[in-house]
Amino acid sequence: MIRLFAALDLPDEAAEALAPFQRGLSGGEWRPREALHVTLKFAGDLREDMADDLAAELVRVGGAPLDVELAGAGAFGEGRDIHAVWARVTPSEPLSRLARACEVAGRRAGLAADARAYTPHVTLAYLKRPAPEAVARWLAFAEALKVPAFRLHQFGLYSSWRGPDGSRYRLERSYPLDRRAGPA
Repeated sequence: MIRLFAALDLPDEAAEALAPFQRGLSGGEWRPREALHVTLKFAGDLREDMADDLAAELVRVGGAPLDVELAGAGAFGEGRDIHAVWARVTPSEPLSRLARACEVAGRRAGLAADARAYTPHVTLAYLKRPAPEAVARWLAFAEALKVPAFRLHQFGLYSSWRGPDGSRYRLERSYPLDRRAGPA
């Protein structure tokens, strides 16, 4: 089994601009630079044959390079069940189209459809039972988060490996964003 997801990696300048916002919330497991990305499709734990099918289907995803902008922040969960804080990715049609194409590629590879609405974001920290007031203060502080648009020319298929220090990610395959989509 291998845990996979399709994502956009952040350029170093964008990751560096997020660093000042990766503080001010005790108990947060702040994500290291190599973990900062915009997930397009989370596939989860797959058998090797399904992983190969997904990699092959993602080849059919195409599109032009896209501009990504980060502005503001958010959290997943409510009250004491908030489990992550993140930088908000400004929604755009090209980004939504790419995420939908990755979702379709996943379904063609035999994955179940994702029931959750797509929320483009960059996870900054995972939390364990935080004080809601502290999260509210951090969210107010992080509303100043603004990373100017940057252009991305590829997305990748990443594997996720759990270790004693949290998850580590490895790029398994890159897919260029410089062409039209392949056959549907």
